[in-house]
Amino acid sequence: MENHSSNRLELLLFYLGGRRRFGINVLKIKEVISCPPLHQMPSSNPAILGVSEMRGKTLAIIDLAKAISSTHRTLTDEQIMQGEVITTEVSRTQQGLWINGIDKIMLCDWKDILPPAKGSGLSNYTTGVTLVDDELVQLIDIEKVLGEIFGVEKAHNDKMEVTQNQLDTVFGKLVMVVDDSSMAMKQTILSLEKIGLKHISAKDGKEALKVLNDYQNSDAHTMEPISMIISDIEMPEMDGYSFVTELRQLEKFKNIHILMHTSLNGTMNMQKAIACGADDILTKFVPDELIKKVVHQLNSN
Repeated sequence: MENHSSNRLELLLFYLGGRRRFGINVLKIKEVISCPPLHQMPSSNPAILGVSEMRGKTLAIIDLAKAISSTHRTLTDEQIMQGEVITTEVSRTQQGLWINGIDKIMLCDWKDILPPAKGSGLSNYTTGVTLVDDELVQLIDIEKVLGEIFGVEKAHNDKMEVTQNQLDTVFGKLVMVVDDSSMAMKQTILSLEKIGLKHISAKDGKEALKVLNDYQNSDAHTMEPISMIISDIEMPEMDGYSFVTELRQLEKFKNIHILMHTSLNGTMNMQKAIACGADDILTKFVPDELIKKVVHQLNSN
């Protein structure tokens, strides 16, 4: 099989008030602009500085430093206007991330993005870390930031467009979830549990391959085979494209249904996903749509 994996990514590096640099995938960015005039939102989340009209849309502007830390800093109007705003499109939503300043854009390999060490203090809002100029750079878990600020959408039985008979058919089946974002993982598992599905999980493609092989080589799989895999695309060490490409080269996983579940929008990601061997792709995160796809696929097996 031709290797269609996306082994490299572009990171925008920026500052949040100190010397430490943070990063975000350029694919999630629409533009970077000087901070526009803001209008206050009464009773909004403390991390929201205000809203602004941009390109005909009203966007919430989030103080990213405040969103990911316990800082109680209060910015003056002058300080706010001296900052910059990264406008992002993530999980079907658009918003602005207020930062102190931009450093640069750099190209790196996914294999050089490592999971944050447990207990390091970096893992709460971080999906990965990498070394740049001998300094540690944290990749921000934007999904978690947005989930905590705007809340998590719940699944609704009357919107799932599935029958009780279909739900009865899939009850108890096993699905693997692969995602480096703790918030996205939690949302996906809650959706699966709502309709009685079991799950196993992994934080990235490399770990997922190991978990799958261990499971297949154990006695557990003889009782409950894995019926489907739901995988993110952006993950440290081994991204979703590389994971699916490698998985399809293994005979025992050649025909398993793979749904890529990503916060990245656009037809380009759909084309890449299908080219590397995925069966379908869905933009995060609408629980009813995820459940509908999973139930219909499991009923067609």
